[in-house]
Amino acid sequence: MANPVVTVENGRSAQPSSTRRRPVFPFTAIVGQEEMKLALLLNVIDPKIGGVMIMGDRGTGKSTTIRALADLLPEIDVVADDPFNSHPRDREMMGDAVRQQVEQGLEVPIAKKKVTMVDLPLGATEDRVCGTIDIEKALSEGVKAFEPGLLAKANRGILYVDEVNLLDDHLVDVLLDSAASGWNTVEREGISVRHPARFVLVGSGNPEEGELRPQLLDRFGMHAEIRTVKEPALRVQIVEQRTEFDQDPEIYLDACQTQQDELQHRLVLAQERLKTVAIDHDLRVKISQVCSELDVDGLRGDIVTNRAAKALTAFEGRDEVTVQDIRRVVTLCLRHRLRKDPLESIDSGYKVEKVFNQVFGLESGE
Repeated sequence: MANPVVTVENGRSAQPSSTRRRPVFPFTAIVGQEEMKLALLLNVIDPKIGGVMIMGDRGTGKSTTIRALADLLPEIDVVADDPFNSHPRDREMMGDAVRQQVEQGLEVPIAKKKVTMVDLPLGATEDRVCGTIDIEKALSEGVKAFEPGLLAKANRGILYVDEVNLLDDHLVDVLLDSAASGWNTVEREGISVRHPARFVLVGSGNPEEGELRPQLLDRFGMHAEIRTVKEPALRVQIVEQRTEFDQDPEIYLDACQTQQDELQHRLVLAQERLKTVAIDHDLRVKISQVCSELDVDGLRGDIVTNRAAKALTAFEGRDEVTVQDIRRVVTLCLRHRLRKDPLESIDSGYKVEKVFNQVFGLESGE
């Protein structure tokens, strides 16, 4: 089956009016919130970082930024009409049925698809998230009748959970397990179905409504804090940009298209470059020393800091991680791992910065 022909107008895919998607505010036009934007970009470059938890005030553009990121990403190759967005060439990202076809030497139809962003509703059940098996059909017809859930739809995309701190702990566990393993397994009455579930997990919430338990928080790769912009001039700029976009989205998007294309290109190059990025042994030892002196439980902090520093280096177009690369990501990777007591507040970054400077022999301002 031939790939569908996609025409391009002004850098964007032209779609029939019946299927044209609602315009999304461009990622490159979002003012401020640099911590959140950096954490999201690094997770796109290396999804194995483990997702990002964004905590901050209401109305600070969390949802807008995440939708803008999904819209920014280039289209991906998928197996046509596959419920899991299976990769047509990478066997680790194929559903079982597609893998069997490939192993038998059969040709699989390929289509182009925008990266999916799945919004997880707060009231979602485990069946809605993981999918269900129709036992009657399985017993009567001898087939694994599986109804895919949101994890299937999110494969190779972004799964966004707003107010994740209000979500049932068991469901948060399920999401984190799938994000970490890259697979979702559903078992019922002795019948088991599994499918790939590799996605960037993004959670957001308002600290006033409570924090996640430390055990769950630790499993998010990064933790970004965002605050309401205080400077009047920046607030005016944000309001004016939003007004311009709402008045005529197409004209606004056209004006931002060059920047959007440049950032998209940088992300693609960074994903390719990531495999070649190296981090010196001494720097790795110092990262682990920082984690040790901060009394971070387990080794997740060490692993994520190494991964994030390499992703940032790739994004900057370099092959060797520097001390400054580590400095830019270390707070994002460690601040949420310092809490031992659920009643403690998350470190703003002061403790991490202080220990980092001591271990690396830097002055605060360097």
